Amino acid sequence: MSAITDERILHASPLRKLLGRPELGSVVGAIAVFLFFAVAADSFLKASSLSTILYASSTIGIMAVPVALLMIGGEFDLSAGVLVTSSALVSSMFSYQMTANVWVGVGVSLLVTLAIGAFNGFMLTRTKLPSFIITLGTFLMLTGMNLGFTKLISGTVSTKTIADMEGFPTAHHVFASTLTVGGVDFKITILWWFALIALASWILLRTRAGNWIFAVGGNQDAARAVGVPVTRTKIGLYMGVAFGAWVSGQHLLFSYDVVQSGEGVGNELIYIIAAVIGGCLITGGYGSAVGSAVGAFIFGMTSKGIVFAEWNPDWFKFFLGAMLLLATLLNAWVRKRAEATK
Repeated sequence: MSAITDERILHASPLRKLLGRPELGSVVGAIAVFLFFAVAADSFLKASSLSTILYASSTIGIMAVPVALLMIGGEFDLSAGVLVTSSALVSSMFSYQMTANVWVGVGVSLLVTLAIGAFNGFMLTRTKLPSFIITLGTFLMLTGMNLGFTKLISGTVSTKTIADMEGFPTAHHVFASTLTVGGVDFKITILWWFALIALASWILLRTRAGNWIFAVGGNQDAARAVGVPVTRTKIGLYMGVAFGAWVSGQHLLFSYDVVQSGEGVGNELIYIIAAVIGGCLITGGYGSAVGSAVGAFIFGMTSKGIVFAEWNPDWFKFFLGAMLLLATLLNAWVRKRAEATK
């Protein structure tokens, strides 16, 4: 009887392992962008500039990490950008109207935001409609609700100040404080970002849920046939995006005290771009949390590098689009090379 060897226990060469990493292309791209702006902008390598770049990266990365997991699971969320604003609005308006401790508003915002995420996942699995349609509908509803409720309650398109309310200083410390390390100021969102990267990587690589995410993104029918809880997995992924939106929303609120109801529109595309640059496939089943972080870092370096180089910022979108195309091509080439070494 001939023995059949499982390919998963075959010895893989270091080169094959390296080429098989989803984030390889984005790391190469990040190094190229770093070296480019290090030469083009004299102030790019300063410690204070690094702090600014990391902060810009973290504001995108906090959302790019759960969005990457959702894309690995084979879905999109076009409502992610406005959901950040919705989270901040709920927290602010509930606290102000109820004259409660702002932490009550923060808690209510968490519940509401997670419920919206669960709604997206439930509608997706229940109706079998594409996630593009489901979340586009949610995007439009949230955009209207953000503006409608804000004008109804506050009388304007922005919320009232809550800076003098009980609990604001501690909430500001948790979501929007600044840490000084070696004489350089770093925003606490960087720690939130790193924590989410670590948590998401652990889930993907060390838990059964991680296997479910890859399986559902690869082929959900086959995954369901072998007992993977597809519905639970997808709802959980959308709730993960909602949690990231809650963190980002609280940072938005406690950084500026007031929230403009029209903010967040278009940011969902930036989160998706960061995940794709980081190696996630549009078709699902492939990617990593670390890759999305590298994609967000590339975004941060580019957005701030253009400023440091004193170029016209109008060119930023051009560079972002060019990076998306180049990163996608590079990731495709890396995958082909990895498959060729098998």
